Amino acid sequence: MHSISKKIKILQQAVVEKSSFINEEIGRSAQIRFSCCNCGQENVVKITPYESGFPVFQLYNNDLVLSKNELLSHKMITETQKNVLHFGELTVNNLPTLYFGAHCISCDAKYIGVFSYGEKQPGLTVLTVSGVWHYEEVI
Repeated sequence: MHSISKKIKILQQAVVEKSSFINEEIGRSAQIRFSCCNCGQENVVKITPYESGFPVFQLYNNDLVLSKNELLSHKMITETQKNVLHFGELTVNNLPTLYFGAHCISCDAKYIGVFSYGEKQPGLTVLTVSGVWHYEEVI
């Protein structure tokens, strides 16, 4: 898992085995499994709450990596409801939203994943992966 600091272009969305984890399913961490768009290899990314990921704001701040429109058009995030804007103007499931960069273990294809984590309501903690996308760096 790594951050992304260069401009990228989204190519296609990968197939994610499971995208929503609640309460005990999260435990100390959740394993996100996705299939590589190039070679079909199954890849695993371990998300540990409060330790994994990078603020999604880093992606669209000054259009550094992706623009807000690109994030919205690929359905990576949505606009945040007004009552929870303290989580940021763009989120997944109106919860604190993070991203990660990853590589295919077989062919080294580059991927970006976006997820949110937090308490949706008292007693209901949710980790939601909006998806994992194959990308290439823009030169």
